[in-house]
Amino acid sequence: MLRHIVLFRRKPELAKDEALEQALADRMAALGARIPAIAGWKFAPNELERPPVTWDYVLEAEVDDAGALDAYLSHPQHQALVTDLKPYFEWAAVDYTA
Repeated sequence: MLRHIVLFRRKPELAKDEALEQALADRMAALGARIPAIAGWKFAPNELERPPVTWDYVLEAEVDDAGALDAYLSHPQHQALVTDLKPYFEWAAVDYTA
């Protein structure tokens, strides 16, 4: 099993847009059920503020292997979401074998 962890936060130069952020978060939460390569999916908002080390959201995905991760990353629904996330969020990712 390969785990794909991504942390998201609003770009610091942007004002918070509650409606946009909620729409993007809802799309991220739902994406795991729409892509066959995903074996497990968790998406959650940060619950405690400890600036500057905290991020706004975490995504934890499980896939069978690197090929499944590539299938997820290149999936059209994932690519469409990434296009919409880029103007509002920055992110950091880590992939590791569980």
